[in-house]
Amino acid sequence: MSNPSGETSPVSAGGKGRILILMGVSGSGKTTIGKQLAFRLGWPFEDGDDYHSGANRTKLLHGQPLNDEDRQDWLSALVALINGYLLKGESCILACSALKQIYRDRLTVDPDRVHFVYLKGSRELILPRIQARRGHIMKSSLLDSQFAVLEEPSRAIVVDIGQTSLEVTNFIIVELKKQGWETKP
Repeated sequence: MSNPSGETSPVSAGGKGRILILMGVSGSGKTTIGKQLAFRLGWPFEDGDDYHSGANRTKLLHGQPLNDEDRQDWLSALVALINGYLLKGESCILACSALKQIYRDRLTVDPDRVHFVYLKGSRELILPRIQARRGHIMKSSLLDSQFAVLEEPSRAIVVDIGQTSLEVTNFIIVELKKQGWETKP
């Protein structure tokens, strides 16, 4: 099976395992919600930020936005991660900005088993969140660049993040159940 970027998945659509990618701009709650979902579903959690190269980390730490070229190796690493889980028939929650459709197309190595949840919020809601956190790779000065490149997905569970993290997590669980996903009580 191949995705639009030409990368192939070593698994068939009928295999076990699913990948749920939480996407959105920095500060939208991908890690917080991802960890809550991972706990609730009993799946491992992966943070896409952990797969950035040293050069990308340096750019971000210096307040420089990443461009499409900067993201190529990062996306390749995430595709390999996703394929690894699917090959083993395992599921996982992946936090990944996936701001552009071309990035989501590349990550969708198996459309039947890779799904997106868009954590949607306004700049006014998200900026104070970013400003309040310490030690994160993403600086608040980069938020505008993220909104500038954000292409809202046409195929995703869309969640308003103006709620508590528990409410957001519960909403996602309900939506997954509606789509026939097996979830823990």
